[in-house]
Amino acid sequence: MGLSRGLAMIGGIVLSALILMTCVSILGRHASTALNSDMVQSVAPALATWLLGFGIGPIYGDFELTELGMGFAVFCFLPLCQITSGHARVDIFTAFLSDATNRWLRLIIETIFLGAIALIAWRLSIGMSSRMRTGQTTYLLEWPVWWPYAACMVAASGAVIVAAYMVYIRVLEAIGGKDIIGEGGESEH
Repeated sequence: MGLSRGLAMIGGIVLSALILMTCVSILGRHASTALNSDMVQSVAPALATWLLGFGIGPIYGDFELTELGMGFAVFCFLPLCQITSGHARVDIFTAFLSDATNRWLRLIIETIFLGAIALIAWRLSIGMSSRMRTGQTTYLLEWPVWWPYAACMVAASGAVIVAAYMVYIRVLEAIGGKDIIGEGGESEH
């Protein structure tokens, strides 16, 4: 739970920074448009030029930063979502099944999720290695593309650890015939 919450906090900080950056960039874009308008240029050209000289405008590379940060944030939220059973599900089919059947079904689903997230983490490591070898950079900021791959791989590896833990818990639940982790990820003992 600590790993899951820690990654979610990091993801939340990154997401909050992206939101703030986007707002500042939009405000800067609008301010730049206003300062470059005919009206402002005719009324106060010196002030407009002075303010524009401070760099008022959109944040350079804001789209690239958003693209890079969002992927990382998503991977940071996966472990908490996994351990708290927060993924979307359709109870219409499972509501009529016995508790024992639902425990085995949860074990199967957790095992499939472990396989999927392990595959994603593995492919991220291959993508990172490839980007390191080629020296590929982003278009505007010219940052190495392997950086976000590495960040996402670390967060995805945390998700693999949590998914493996959840498979272990679901095995104990299925064999023992009682729930160990309830909704919200809290122990039922």
